[in-house]
Amino acid sequence: MDLTDQSPEEMYSVWALLPEPVHRRLLGLMAGLRAAHGGAVFEPHATVLGAMRFRRSAAVEALRAAAAGLRPYTARVASIGRYGVNLLLEPTREVMATSDHCRAHFDYQRPAPYVPHLSLLYGDHLTEEEMAAARKKAGEMDKGIFGLQFEISELALYKTDPKDKSLESWELVQLCHLQKK
Repeated sequence: MDLTDQSPEEMYSVWALLPEPVHRRLLGLMAGLRAAHGGAVFEPHATVLGAMRFRRSAAVEALRAAAAGLRPYTARVASIGRYGVNLLLEPTREVMATSDHCRAHFDYQRPAPYVPHLSLLYGDHLTEEEMAAARKKAGEMDKGIFGLQFEISELALYKTDPKDKSLESWELVQLCHLQKK
């Protein structure tokens, strides 16, 4: 840890980034949902760890240490989520172990059990009925998304202030490539 770092503690999240073809596909799906339901723009990602409070240097150090002990892994879209507007990933051993490995490096205590997912639309502005309609629309817009399998080979640290509903302050802080052995 950088003991000279006097930066304020801020909120950070760890994301698994998607390979380019999947990234493009999700951008299109997300844009279609925003056109129909509104909402802020954000990068497609699979959440590995949610919002955690850290000084920047400590968060970067924790991500680098965690990534050094991980290898690329496979993720697969299982279904549309029942809450929010997201795609659930199969909770395979690799997916769950990656989150647990990162959690240990960040000394992160989860507020709830880990549910691996890809958010499509942040819906704080939507009623439950509107979110249900957005979930249905997501399945209709890309019927082939369920069962989609892809490799995760990058983890990213993002500054993610949960109070910023515009998401304009969210920023990429550190990118780590997972190395094959």
